[in-house]
Amino acid sequence: MSRFYAIFATDKPAMLAVRERVRPAHRAYLRNAASGHGVSVRLGGPTLDARSGTMNGTLLVIEAEHIDDVQRFVSEDPYMHAGIFERVEIRPWNWSLGNPGREV
Repeated sequence: MSRFYAIFATDKPAMLAVRERVRPAHRAYLRNAASGHGVSVRLGGPTLDARSGTMNGTLLVIEAEHIDDVQRFVSEDPYMHAGIFERVEIRPWNWSLGNPGREV
């Protein structure tokens, strides 16, 4: 049975230029997630600095059978290869409120 996972990734300081350069590859990777990874990206986007509004991290919700699939998927993300993240946290998540596949 699949479950949802929330991924919170925080950029290292001064990585905005690298993030912007790698972003097209990152977005293509997310859109092609199902092929070979066993995961589905359900929602995602950049987190923003509260004062400047500039991108400073990533939030993703992934659906997968196993956390190992999620960890492998995250480890192969172009952002990971570019070394922009200071911290990445993967948490199993029970998507209840707002889940389009579930009554509230």
